[in-house]
Amino acid sequence: MPLPDFLIAGAPKAGTTALHSALARHPSLHMSAVKEPKYFLTDGPPPSRGGPGDARTYREHVWRSQDYLALFEGAPPGALTGESTPFYLYDREAQRRIHAVIPHARLIVVLRDPVERAHSNWTHLWSAGLEPLGDVVRACAREPRRIAAGWAPFWHYVSLGKYGEQLRDLYTLFPREQVHVFRYRDLVDTPAAPLDRICAFLGVEPGIISEVPRENVTAHPEATFTHRLLSGSLRAWSALPGRLGGTLAESLEGRLQQRARARRPLTWDQRSALIPFFAADIELLQQVTGEDFGDWVRPRERSGGLVGARPQGQRQARNGRPRDSGPG
Repeated sequence: MPLPDFLIAGAPKAGTTALHSALARHPSLHMSAVKEPKYFLTDGPPPSRGGPGDARTYREHVWRSQDYLALFEGAPPGALTGESTPFYLYDREAQRRIHAVIPHARLIVVLRDPVERAHSNWTHLWSAGLEPLGDVVRACAREPRRIAAGWAPFWHYVSLGKYGEQLRDLYTLFPREQVHVFRYRDLVDTPAAPLDRICAFLGVEPGIISEVPRENVTAHPEATFTHRLLSGSLRAWSALPGRLGGTLAESLEGRLQQRARARRPLTWDQRSALIPFFAADIELLQQVTGEDFGDWVRPRERSGGLVGARPQGQRQARNGRPRDSGPG
C-alpha cells in the first residue's frame, strides 16, 4: 500500500479542515477518511497524559503503520493521496520522519495571522470546555509552564504561530519547490484562486473546485457560572481512561456550545498585547519567504474565523476520527 503523495502540514486553525474537505471533492485527489491522523508525530504509541483533554486526543492517533496505510486504500487508480495533520510543520521530529519515509512528498502550508491564529486556537479549547483561563492574553503568557508540564502542541498558542522558525527548518529538509505556502486570508476572500494554485502545485486539473465548505467553525460560550461548572466537570471526565470519559465529556461539550455566540473578534488591546510574542518571528518569516507580512503587526480592519457564525447543528470538529463516525 502506498504512502501519501502530499500532506497539508500546517498550520492549526488556519482553515486546514475546510481545505481537506475541498480537496476531497477533486476527482484526481483522494484524502484520508480520518482528516488528522497525526501518524508522523510519534515513532510509536502517543503519550497517554498531558493537559486537559489530551489523553482523549492521544487515543485518536493513527500510529500503527498498517492502520495509516489503510487510510489510502480506497484511492481510485491514478489518484494522488493526501492527508492533513497541521502539526507537522511545527513538530521538527515529524518533519524529519516525513523526509525519511516520503522525501518526495509535496507539502501544503497555510499561514494565518499568528495573533488571530492564537486567538482562534484559544477559543476552540475554551468552547470545548478544556481551557481553564478565560482570557487569551493570560493563556498565552502561561504557555511556557504548560509546555514544561507536557501539555500537547494544540495548547502551544504562541509557538504554533512562529512560522518563520518552522519554515526555516523545513527548508533544510525539503526543497522549496516541494512546499506550497499561501495565506489563510486568500482562502477566505478568493478561494478559487488558491485552490487552483494548489491543484497546479499537485499536478492535477485546476478549475474543478472553487469553494471551501463551512467546517470547524468555533463558537464562544459565555464565561458564566454554568460554563465554569460544566467545563470543570468536562476536564475531569476527559481524563478518565477508556471510552466512558470521552462519551461523558462529549455530552457536556454539546451542552456548553448549545447557545454559544459566534466567535468574537479580538480587541485592539488584546491584539497589541499579543503582537510582541510574534514580532521577531514575523521578521524572520519575511527573510525566509521574501514576502511582506507587515500587516500582521498592525491593527486589523476585520478579524474572525473562516466562515463566520457556526452553521445550524454543527459541532466542534474532532479531526482524529473518520468524517462519518459521529458529530464533528
